[in-house]
This record gives sequence, C-alpha cells and structure tokens, in this order.
Amino acid sequence: MAAIKGLEALKEKCRVKLYSDSAYLVNAFLEGWLENWVKNGWTRGKGKEIKNLDLWQRLYSLTQQHSVQWVKVKGHSDNEYNNRCDKLATGEIAKNKENNV
Repeated sequence: MAAIKGLEALKEKCRVKLYSDSAYLVNAFLEGWLENWVKNGWTRGKGKEIKNLDLWQRLYSLTQQHSVQWVKVKGHSDNEYNNRCDKLATGEIAKNKENNV
C-alpha cells in the first residue's frame, strides 16, 4: 500500500526510485512477474488467482504513468529510512486499531 500511496501522491509524470524491503513487491516488477500476470489475464498462469489483485492492478496502472526504478532494501537491518517507514507504518496500524475497537 505504501508504494501505491507514494505514487498516487505524485501530481505529474515523474522518474521515481522506489525503495522497498518487500522482495515480493520488487521482484514482481524486476523479475517480470507482473508483466506475465497482465499477459495471462491477471492470473499467475493455469488460472491461479493473484492475491490482492485490486492492489496489483492499481499499482500497475500507476507504474504506467511514471518511470519507476525498483530498489530492494534489506528490512530490519538498521537502514535509517526503512526504519523510519516501519515506525510510521506500525504507528498508523496502531491508530487504526484504536479507532476500530
């Protein structure tokens, strides 16, 4: 969701370096999985369902509007920016849990 929100925040076509500790997310683009899913009618092949399809389609659409370079960072490895993102994300999760009680 962070990648989606970040790309949605852009007001015009941009070249973006998108850093993520999610190998699944980064590899979907770098290894061509996402392009294959699109070619296979949004399935993983042999009709296998893609989980969170709506999010993948949204993200794919956004990446078609921008030039995105994907960069994999190691999670929980004392990367200053990754640690900050993790803190912000866990804080938002906690806030949402409190509001939904």
